[in-house]
Amino acid sequence: MFVIPDDLPIEVTPFSFLLGKWQGAGKIVTREHDDAPAVEVGFVQTAEFTHNGQDAVTYVSQVKLEDGRVLPGEVGFWRLTRATHDSDAGPGLLPGKGPRAIQTREDLETLRNEDGGFDIQVSILHSGGVAELYNGKIKGARIDLASYAGTAFDGAKTYRHSMRVYGFVNHNLMWAWDIATRSSQTESHASAELRKIDAAVDEIPAD
Repeated sequence: MFVIPDDLPIEVTPFSFLLGKWQGAGKIVTREHDDAPAVEVGFVQTAEFTHNGQDAVTYVSQVKLEDGRVLPGEVGFWRLTRATHDSDAGPGLLPGKGPRAIQTREDLETLRNEDGGFDIQVSILHSGGVAELYNGKIKGARIDLASYAGTAFDGAKTYRHSMRVYGFVNHNLMWAWDIATRSSQTESHASAELRKIDAAVDEIPAD
């Protein structure tokens, strides 16, 4: 069970189960080549979801393999899908004008989709030079994402399509990530089960 903080911006409340610092173990599925059998490799992950009083959740993830190697991290932003208003900041650092468009619970309810949840947009940047945009849905304590678009620097390692699922189960945050490479159909890529930790705990356990 999770508690919604009193000072949480109304547009962030659907993401309240994500907020905080999480740490746990997971598995990556790898293959030597397309026809080779799948092999699971263990990792430890620390992920943190925060907000700065605006309309989006900030996401930061760090992963280290069991053998001590550090993998490329991720940073991103998670927000509800809605029309842009004059009160929204941008482009760039230009401030918005006027009161926020979504200020009350009644305003938030107008954004519900026909399934009873909310449509969301997620942008994730990988330190390996890849940027991804996802469309998705959040309902209760479950999030489903499917890649919408992506871009990468020359030489970056990329894939064609990606789907992610997050859920709050038995007080833990569980997620699964499927990808389709240029030569494969969508298949399991990685998954993990994370527990909420105190801010004083180290980002990644020492070897």
